[in-house]
Amino acid sequence: MSSTGSTRDGARPPRPMRLGRWRRRVHPLILDKVMDTTESGKTRERVCARVAGDVLEIGFGTGLNVPHLPVTVRRLLAVEPVERSWELAATRVAAATVPVEYLAADARALPLADHSVDAVLSTWSLCSIDDPVLAVAEVARVLRPGGRLHFVEHGRADDQRVRRWQHRCDPLWSRLSCGCHLDRDVPSILEAGGLHITEITRSYAESEPKFVGFTFEGTALVPGAARLDG
Repeated sequence: MSSTGSTRDGARPPRPMRLGRWRRRVHPLILDKVMDTTESGKTRERVCARVAGDVLEIGFGTGLNVPHLPVTVRRLLAVEPVERSWELAATRVAAATVPVEYLAADARALPLADHSVDAVLSTWSLCSIDDPVLAVAEVARVLRPGGRLHFVEHGRADDQRVRRWQHRCDPLWSRLSCGCHLDRDVPSILEAGGLHITEITRSYAESEPKFVGFTFEGTALVPGAARLDG
């Protein structure tokens, strides 16, 4: 698809991401291992279960969601700015039961037309996007009426004690993990980007420290589109 829309009316396009060697070559290898656990697999299966039609995934990574895509998916448009991640995804993509199209793009400036996808998938991606509100605004732009964002993200905990540790650790954590942030307010980001949250659960991941593993899981859509859903 080619883009016929814009990121925001009158706004400058975001500056391209600068990817150092660590982020381009090494970090994808680490993520491919640490994000492929039994617990995360169960979460991915649950979040992917209801996507259908033309699906966009932001932060495709190494394709860990691909084995969990249901037969209702017509094709997957995979947005991933790190080429090495796509290379590591090759085996999963080859075994996919649906066509997977790679978009070497930035989630803040999607190369897609307005209202061009039926659903968007985001699993642990908003934590590391430089301007997550702009990325969500792009999601809202490309979703068809009634289409939903299906997400699982980690972020700012409800517990004040855990939140304090997140604030303390975030500067060092983000440097070591290539821009991943511990304390982003995911519900506020989704709403600021123009989406209405329709379902959300909050919980701690069982296999991670609390300051890392506070998790939001749910769905969101563009306000006013609910009556067209389904």
